Amino acid sequence: MDIRARLKSKSKATSSSARAARAPSLACFAAARRRRAAASDGAGPPAPTGDACTVPARAPTLYQTRPLPSVLVIHTGGTLGMSGDAFHDVEDGALAGAKVFNEGTGGDYAKTLQPGSLLMNLVTAVPELRTFANLEVKVLFNKDSCNVGPREWIGIARELDAQRDRFDAFIVVHGTDTMAYTGTALSLMLAGFRKPIILTGSQLPLAMPRSDARQNLLDAITCATAGFSPPHVQLEEVAVCFGGKLLRANRTRKTSATIYSAFDSPEYPALARLGVGVEWKRDALLQFGNGNGGGSSTTAYTPRMKLETNVIRVPIVPGCDPRKAYGDLYARGVRGIVLEAFGVGNMPGPGKGTHWVSWLRGQHRRGMRLVLTSQCESGDLHPELYATGSSVVEMGVTSGPMMTPECAVVKLMLCLAHPDLPLGQPIAGEL
Repeated sequence: MDIRARLKSKSKATSSSARAARAPSLACFAAARRRRAAASDGAGPPAPTGDACTVPARAPTLYQTRPLPSVLVIHTGGTLGMSGDAFHDVEDGALAGAKVFNEGTGGDYAKTLQPGSLLMNLVTAVPELRTFANLEVKVLFNKDSCNVGPREWIGIARELDAQRDRFDAFIVVHGTDTMAYTGTALSLMLAGFRKPIILTGSQLPLAMPRSDARQNLLDAITCATAGFSPPHVQLEEVAVCFGGKLLRANRTRKTSATIYSAFDSPEYPALARLGVGVEWKRDALLQFGNGNGGGSSTTAYTPRMKLETNVIRVPIVPGCDPRKAYGDLYARGVRGIVLEAFGVGNMPGPGKGTHWVSWLRGQHRRGMRLVLTSQCESGDLHPELYATGSSVVEMGVTSGPMMTPECAVVKLMLCLAHPDLPLGQPIAGEL
């Protein structure tokens, strides 16, 4: 047989095989047409005709999935959950093109906000959240953060303590104005918590087109669940996640009211920077149970739920006489002063008409607790370099590694309520 005959014979065999392979499928289609026709006539499906309608057996596909971590989202208010109707566009002037609050409202804080509706808003606006964790939402309260203080800090801390064993990580949605205070309070009151607690919020409401809320939420849950997927970075502290940075909460300050990168940490490096990827600074992370190296702590979990709130920040102002400006603060119930000095801890000396040293000495003798910090954002405290600074240290003013003013206030509140806790003892990486 020549080559043309062999090819013709092979083609006929292939066609026959293809028709045979299609035969069951054609039979299935014919049977389906007969059943549809019978159903449309009201006669019901016909009896089986014996036509073959088989599907070749396949090996079962096995899917192996890892369980998602559980994350509790605690909502406390702030801009993130506001209605977009709380803002309007500025058409002219210095703020032309900006979004600002409607005059006299200070934002829209709906009293009817419920966990279910809030969770639906979150997962609808940011559906990717579900790929990171199983979420549960609790609305603890819904306030402008200007109205969030020690009472609310204790409430959040109690909730976190109560839920500590149920969840793998926690996200606290909070307004930006006092986020540094709340984050510091939680880090100190819940020292040794050993699970991620991340505060976040936004400069614009989630409902608005250019809102930063979506990215901040995704960044926060990325960092909170980083221990459950490569590169397996386990966060064990309270942090603020905002504007593409993860910062230690008790080292954080709000530095801008308008730009998206609203927070910074002047005296401590960012724990992580989030862009195309996540750049972790592992040696900056607080690790409990290990007293070796920087960023480590041997603090056991010790929740402290009491604060002495009668604390005030006193900045030294050139030419100001504290006897006139402040008088006898101790007699009015104040029990702690965070003194914000110049530079490394300097202040006007005696005989200069301002009487700072004599006023501080009098308050200290009455029982006032004094902590020295600086009006500078960064640098070390060395009050002993100046005569006035030395005299203040000698009278008993606490002066050590510089804390942020927010941290100094909260740490003083905590130590006044817990006299056995030294101000100079670091418990959550604040010093």
